Amino acid sequence: MEPGAHYSTSVPDARPVDGKNLAARVEALLFVSPAPTTAAQLALALGAAIEDIERALEELAAEGARRGIRLQQHGGRFQLTTAPEFAAEVQAFLELEASARLTRAALEVLAIVAYHQPVTRPYVDSIRGVNSESALATLLRYGLIEDAGRADGPGRPILYSTTPEFLRHFGLEGFHELPPLPQGTMASGADSSEEPGANGS
Repeated sequence: MEPGAHYSTSVPDARPVDGKNLAARVEALLFVSPAPTTAAQLALALGAAIEDIERALEELAAEGARRGIRLQQHGGRFQLTTAPEFAAEVQAFLELEASARLTRAALEVLAIVAYHQPVTRPYVDSIRGVNSESALATLLRYGLIEDAGRADGPGRPILYSTTPEFLRHFGLEGFHELPPLPQGTMASGADSSEEPGANGS
């Protein structure tokens, strides 16, 4: 390669392909992918147009409603996961330990993060009225939340947001499946000005 040259991430010679065949190929790549992947990455790997990949993903999502495997989307990335209605069977088959269950405190913190993300620990503390450091550490250890940067406020505290593992753990295909919050729930005690990145919902 000549000095100064660089690799391109564009799709080389993208070509139209049969929709059914492409959906099967996309499914195969998602099945072996060790982490969630984007439509652009799939297009690059398959030499297809992104528009065709997006249609294939829509087809897989529609087919998943009748199968035990679902297409999950999080932050523009896709992965395959088991259908939530079969969680009990999957858990029994894998013989998951009861010790892996989250405590009530951890679930409270996780709910706050999920509905208000990204949030800081002081924001979570203000809603719960107690220190949430231990619960946040537990959620980080389980990979259900992650460091999402720093807030712009005093001290620039860490911002937390949920991960794709959070959706997989609870059998959700996306955040649109989260139940709506009752009016005023988890809103008292929190100053939205502390959270420039929070959605405020």
